[in-house]
Amino acid sequence: MKLSKNFASLALKATFVASMALAATGAQAKDWRGWNIHVEDYPVSHGMEAFMAEVTEKAGIGGKVFHAGVLGSQPDAIEQVRLGIIDFGVFSLGPMGQAVPATNVVSLPFIFKSVPQMYELMDGEPGAALNAALEEKGIVALGYYDAGARSFYNSIKPINTPDDVAGMKVRVMNNDLFVGMIEAMGGNATPMAFAEVYQSIKTGVVDGAENNPPSYESTSHFEVAKYYSMSEHLIIPECLCMSKKTFDALTPEQQDIVRAAGKASTDLQRKLWQEREAASMETVKAGGTTVNSIEDKSAFQAAMVPVYDAYLAANPEMTDLVNLFRNAE
Repeated sequence: MKLSKNFASLALKATFVASMALAATGAQAKDWRGWNIHVEDYPVSHGMEAFMAEVTEKAGIGGKVFHAGVLGSQPDAIEQVRLGIIDFGVFSLGPMGQAVPATNVVSLPFIFKSVPQMYELMDGEPGAALNAALEEKGIVALGYYDAGARSFYNSIKPINTPDDVAGMKVRVMNNDLFVGMIEAMGGNATPMAFAEVYQSIKTGVVDGAENNPPSYESTSHFEVAKYYSMSEHLIIPECLCMSKKTFDALTPEQQDIVRAAGKASTDLQRKLWQEREAASMETVKAGGTTVNSIEDKSAFQAAMVPVYDAYLAANPEMTDLVNLFRNAE
């Protein structure tokens, strides 16, 4: 009887020790799940796979990246990351604005002067301000991926000044900021589904649209809109994000590994994106596209004053954050 009690006591202690060990290594209790909207062979996807591989190798945490949106829509996935149901993902800061309003700031037209400046600001103080806003909503930002710069393309003429947009019918994403951007230049903004753009340009329903070079090329829009003007009016990064619940369950050493893996992944993705963008530009030029640079964007930026005024009137609490981005050199 006494021996039986001793065995029971030892078993209880063993169970307690095992439970404590599991709590201390909480993240290893299950494999991580990563959400990605892009197809498997894409710069974002390669960056995410590299992130998960480094975490597995150095922190001993297993996981899988689920590509092509198979874990659900972007808004749903953002909410699942906040709840800890999905462990990490890469999200555009456009739709992120529904959950974290401060991220809407980077959807303002010409808030960034160039892609290199976007890197600098998102890796610096302005990005840190967004990191804090994300963390308040249960999301840890590990890096900001390059999603390219959106520029105008159309079937009529090159765009060099805001006046060139006047009278044009331009497809935009369904967002009041983007509608206001076109209207501020005298154009006619036409929100429509992305899948409808090719045929709409071909038949003259719209004169053009706006997007980054890989999207312009991969959708064959360059076949029906032969003028691509490098306005770079929208530079909206994507965030490599982790659930704060998942991150907080890690040891300090594991957290350091995860942050380092996020940085390495971001550097890799940006490099791959630039290579993909250059290849797309070569393809569209070979296909007969006329590409023009816009060296001085000050006239476009000046035309956006009403857009900024309307945004800040509706969101006065964002004034300091907008100025932090807008006034940066």
